[in-house]
Amino acid sequence: MTFAPQVIAIKCADESRHVKMKIVTWNINGIRTFKNAIKKTLDSFDAEIICVQETKVTRDLLDEKTAIVEGYNSYFSFSRGRSGYSGVATFCKDSATPFASEEGLTGLLTNNGEAVGCYGDQKEFSIEELQLLDNEGRAVITQHQIRGPDGPQTLAVVNVYCPRADPEKPERKLFKLQFYQLLQARAEALLASGCHVIVLGDINTSHRPIDHCDPDDIDNFEDNPGRKWLNGFLFGVTEEEQDVGSDHDPDSSRKPTECGGKFVDTFRFFHPSRPQAFTCWNTLTGARQTNYGTRIDYIFGNHALVETHFVEVDIMPEVEGSDHCPVWGHLGCEVVPSARCPPFCTRYMPEFVGKQQKLSRFLVKMADQKPNVVESKEAKDTTLPGSQETEEIRENLHPLGLGSSAGRKRGPDGIAESSAPKGKKSKVAKATPAKPQGSLLAFFKPKGPTAEHKPKISTELTGRSKDTAAENSNSHVGRNSDSPLVSGPNMNNPSGKGVSDQNSTVEVSGQEPDEGGAAPPVEGGASKKEACLPSFWKAVLRGPPQPPPCKVHNEPCVLRTVKKAGPTMGRQFFVCARPQGHASNPQARCNFFAWVDKGK
Repeated sequence: MTFAPQVIAIKCADESRHVKMKIVTWNINGIRTFKNAIKKTLDSFDAEIICVQETKVTRDLLDEKTAIVEGYNSYFSFSRGRSGYSGVATFCKDSATPFASEEGLTGLLTNNGEAVGCYGDQKEFSIEELQLLDNEGRAVITQHQIRGPDGPQTLAVVNVYCPRADPEKPERKLFKLQFYQLLQARAEALLASGCHVIVLGDINTSHRPIDHCDPDDIDNFEDNPGRKWLNGFLFGVTEEEQDVGSDHDPDSSRKPTECGGKFVDTFRFFHPSRPQAFTCWNTLTGARQTNYGTRIDYIFGNHALVETHFVEVDIMPEVEGSDHCPVWGHLGCEVVPSARCPPFCTRYMPEFVGKQQKLSRFLVKMADQKPNVVESKEAKDTTLPGSQETEEIRENLHPLGLGSSAGRKRGPDGIAESSAPKGKKSKVAKATPAKPQGSLLAFFKPKGPTAEHKPKISTELTGRSKDTAAENSNSHVGRNSDSPLVSGPNMNNPSGKGVSDQNSTVEVSGQEPDEGGAAPPVEGGASKKEACLPSFWKAVLRGPPQPPPCKVHNEPCVLRTVKKAGPTMGRQFFVCARPQGHASNPQARCNFFAWVDKGK
């Protein structure tokens, strides 16, 4: 089937005054894109339904300000395998509240009676495959009531973030194709149930050569598995697109592949021949400055919905904050809000409604309840039996597995410090005089302001003999036998701050200070004072090599580092500093490349 441009122009002119619904999709590349102005950003779109992809947030990191936005109800899907990865969310205005919602495409994540349903044929997938496909938080479905010229109808909005096929991971190519098949089965099942369907989001495949800044090979462009799937998923091909194919390469005899699916690419429905309409760019190479990108973000609608309700669709390349730009669509139908949000709404999550608290808060409340002194002490002593904190304290106090009371201090109430919180341990240690100990833990504990609170350092740690320690101790006036062994300027330091610094220096270097109290020389013959000078480090450390000029623009190049695994990983190289672009663009990066000599 072909779409005539005259019909489109008339359609836009007749219905542009009757826009009643707006829908937006945007890959935000992390929920941090919104920062603290999520409501301001959502309001700026002035849309009833806003679908975002790649939120990169897990449920435990989702805060209330992001989950519950005034004037909106939201629906999140999280990655269950990796943190800071994938994730989608749908924000609906309260005037467009859905009557049903669901996470995922398989139905395995649904545990309430108000799910969307209509899952299609899933016989080609095993249970393990279905679980993996829904385990990365890549789909949210909301179902709405709409009112148009033909009366009330049902609309399902499928918000998806399709996987990317990593060339170095063949299993991800299969995963991507399986996700496509599952998405198509679910969308067509929803359509067969009698409701209109919109599939939108980051599809991660450019459909036609016109949707790509630099298609690899025009003859084999359609052989990409993702594009083959799109050919079967989408409906019709435009006459203008055939002409664009000839204009793109006059010598090409390629014939466009007919599409026999049930959905329409709404952007190409309204703009069949617009070139360089890209939605994604490589921000690391500055490709957005030269508009060197791809169109991989779509709004798909079933054919009847697009012809009867869609008014206009366009992209928003002026909106920054991500490596993608938003895509919006105007519809002539009106959304009828539901009286209440479905159970999947984030405002019903236990952590946001107060029905359930975190384990840490529960334990704090239990510790605050003090029916009597005995129970209070027992609670402090057994707050988290077998926890990591308790085991770490026990190991630090007994590093060699000695007796249970050999190296343990006790507070004024007779409670062992190992059962008290870490934050209170230092306070008890300061209030209680410390006895001389030979453990490494006592050496690193903070020292008190007076000499009697300073623990004696074991002769085994400092490498001194008992005779030498006594000799040095007697040579200083006002020092008792329990004072730390200090020489030089640290003798008159009443705070004792220099004690740990000097002792740690002696212990690490294995050298004694000179009789005059001078610091021992560091490696290379330079003294400690000289090592602190900038000139010393400039002589030791070399800065980055000077960038050479590129051959075309004669401008200083930029230094890059290979991060890809392989024999050249970690090597540095110079390239042209200009943004990436097409080879025919004189303002784009030239092909200058030079490895950095390892000796420099």
